[in-house]
Amino acid sequence: MTNSRGEIGSREQSAIEDELLNELYREMLRVARHRLHHKSDAIDVVQEAWVRILEKRDTLRESNKIIPWAKTIAANLALNANRARRVKPVSELSEAYAAGESGAGRLSEPETMAELTDILGRLEPATRTLLLYKFYYGFKDDEIAAALQVPVGTVKARIHRGKARLKAEAGGAGAMDL
Repeated sequence: MTNSRGEIGSREQSAIEDELLNELYREMLRVARHRLHHKSDAIDVVQEAWVRILEKRDTLRESNKIIPWAKTIAANLALNANRARRVKPVSELSEAYAAGESGAGRLSEPETMAELTDILGRLEPATRTLLLYKFYYGFKDDEIAAALQVPVGTVKARIHRGKARLKAEAGGAGAMDL
């Protein structure tokens, strides 16, 4: 006959450990989301943090400080993920454009597309639409003017101002040369 008291104590201990691990996971996820520019990377960062924790568990000096230690590992990995996501300057897109590559070809790298999408997302919808028509789809100014039913000069001025805003969003004057 098995000892029911021992089984109950074992189940309680297991439940407590599960709750502590879940709390640790939630804390690490919160830290990762707070530190990351791209929140969708948080789960990957926490997973990598768990791997690091398991690999380096012998380096933890005080077992009562596991939560701050784990949160620090998650925070550092989140910062590393931000650095890894940094992409080539947007000016390289203009070099590809000057070389005559198609819109889809210029934006083939997922990181570049993600950065450009992020920057364009910060612009007003009308400005974003004009820049996409001009530089991604390759429409001519007169085609854009006809579609929007505005004078060509207005389209040119709006594109010029939009490029200036895009440069400012991309990080300054030298960041992009469209």
